[in-house]
Amino acid sequence: MTAAVEVQDLQKRYGAVRAVDGITFSVAEGEVFGLLGHNGAGKTTTIRMLTGRARPTAGRALVAGLDAVTDRDRVKPLINAVFEDPNLYDRFAGIENLRFFATLYGVKASRADELLDLVGLREAAKRKAKTYSSGMKQRLMIARSLINSPRVLFMDEPTRGLDPTSAREVRALVSQLAREGTTIFLTTHYMEEADELCTRVAFLSQGRIVALDTPRELKLRYGQRTAKVLLRDRTEHGVRLDEPQDAAKLAEWMRGDQVLTIHSQEGTLEDVFVALAGRPL
Repeated sequence: MTAAVEVQDLQKRYGAVRAVDGITFSVAEGEVFGLLGHNGAGKTTTIRMLTGRARPTAGRALVAGLDAVTDRDRVKPLINAVFEDPNLYDRFAGIENLRFFATLYGVKASRADELLDLVGLREAAKRKAKTYSSGMKQRLMIARSLINSPRVLFMDEPTRGLDPTSAREVRALVSQLAREGTTIFLTTHYMEEADELCTRVAFLSQGRIVALDTPRELKLRYGQRTAKVLLRDRTEHGVRLDEPQDAAKLAEWMRGDQVLTIHSQEGTLEDVFVALAGRPL
């Protein structure tokens, strides 16, 4: 498949601090790619370099087939970004925010109306953005980021700080965009969100990629296989299927007809991160 993003030995140093320490990966067109890690791991710095907001210390990044540094002005019309901090024009109505950016990108004003429908804000179109809830503001920022129909959309912690309902709405919107063919580069430290949305994920720890694969493969490779067992005496037990002692215990319960139910539990991406980085998120 054609690469929408291609990164080779990308580095960013601030004095003696290696914020990004030689990372290499590629993102296919139409893929939802997740860059995961704790705060300060280098996720936002990576996005800043890929979107032309920061210059790499070393290495190379191609975005939409163009060099993110030397072809920066040609890259800009082909991409867009949603950052975690709202930066809307609060005194403008929702529709005014979008029409203003439509003018900047030289696209038809009708594009603003299409996007309001897409993100479910048609009824709030004429309300000032400052009256929007956090979830509504985030959806408006996503709509704004789509004004130029970007080939690659960068989303930095898109659901951070949102209530569960708003976060679910944003995740549903991301899934819809992916189904329609938009390449999405997502950073998050919410592992369940990454598991739900991403085709592949890369784990970033101290500026380095320590694993990269599909969520399922990573969970199978690094996660612990466990099960919850309910016995006839109504006691519940957690067993680790890869531990010989626990496996023998489960076999003994089965032979003695003591088991009422067994529920297997797959490892989580959080388990994977702990196994690789040595500490939880």
